[in-house]
Amino acid sequence: MSGPLAGPAAPMRHPGALNAREQFAGVAQAVRQGRQPWAASFARLRANAHDDPAYTPRPVAVLVRGAAPGQPAENYARLFNDAAAAYALALDWRLTGDTRRAATAAAILNAWASTLTTITGTSDKYLASGLYGYQLAVAAETLRDFSGWQAQDRAAFARMLLGVFAPMNEAFLAHHNGAAIDHYWANWDLSNVAALVAIGVFTDRRDLYERGRDYYLNGPGNGAILHAAWKTYPGGLAQWQESGRDQGHTLLGIGLAGTLCEIAWQQGDDLFGAYDNRLLAAARYVARYNLGGEVPYTPYTNSDVTQPVISDKGRGEIRPIWSLLVGHYVQRKHLAAPELVQAATQAGPDGGGGDYGPNSGGFDQLGYGSLTFTVP
Repeated sequence: MSGPLAGPAAPMRHPGALNAREQFAGVAQAVRQGRQPWAASFARLRANAHDDPAYTPRPVAVLVRGAAPGQPAENYARLFNDAAAAYALALDWRLTGDTRRAATAAAILNAWASTLTTITGTSDKYLASGLYGYQLAVAAETLRDFSGWQAQDRAAFARMLLGVFAPMNEAFLAHHNGAAIDHYWANWDLSNVAALVAIGVFTDRRDLYERGRDYYLNGPGNGAILHAAWKTYPGGLAQWQESGRDQGHTLLGIGLAGTLCEIAWQQGDDLFGAYDNRLLAAARYVARYNLGGEVPYTPYTNSDVTQPVISDKGRGEIRPIWSLLVGHYVQRKHLAAPELVQAATQAGPDGGGGDYGPNSGGFDQLGYGSLTFTVP
């Protein structure tokens, strides 16, 4: 981007969301050669209904997440489906050169850019600003080199991200909807941090990117890594902030942290390694427990709750989060993380939006990580 959309500092690396150009090339070659696990992972992408060149977007002017009396009905499923489709189609184009799919991805992004003006609802609107903000920005960054996506359309999409999503991301991280700093769980912060870093990359707004990056490292809320992975134990484990709540949200938080760390890695910042690989310690803890193993637990207390024991609600749930972490810590860094490897193996080739349930939780991750993060 250039002109009024650009921030005061140097532009970002492109493509530089979840994968660099050379990574896409290596994965594409592995798929063409029928090598595993990439071939099976690509088959999972093609089997997903969102990777359909005939997909039709359903944009709205006012996105609503969180039902409230006297307020408009929720409609946010329209966006999480369309974001999943935009990413799947853009990723497929990156790997195959299928311009029909790329054109459909561009049409989805253009439709939202020309329609969406507001995100509202209960406090859940900030989950929408975070989750769908990062997903749309990653989809757009994946597509950014497609010649059929016109420069003026890319600029319009950037304006939408900067005008609708980023102000909400910043407002939530600064003010937490007027609540106590420890009121909102880690995943609320992490989704909005992920959105800021992803939007910062796509729009060349290094200031937004750095705001998200620095919050993850040193922020006051539960999404900052030292608050999210708040208690360390011998043996390389760290207790996650939501472990006493339920495992679905715990897995979501780990997945979001991995996502934003991967975006930062593509921009030259090693958040994965922060505080002696604190995220790795938390991921191993969460994977071990969800594989059926035992982990230590310290009672968790904040201004709202006391959780004396670890929660088994949702224990063993499958989400497409482990391949990214294995790709970095085990393949790139050659660190021991047997729990992550086992969790990724058990999950099998990662699917995408809708493969893990039809509701919002089934769309919290963009997915396809065993395709995009396994090192060829």
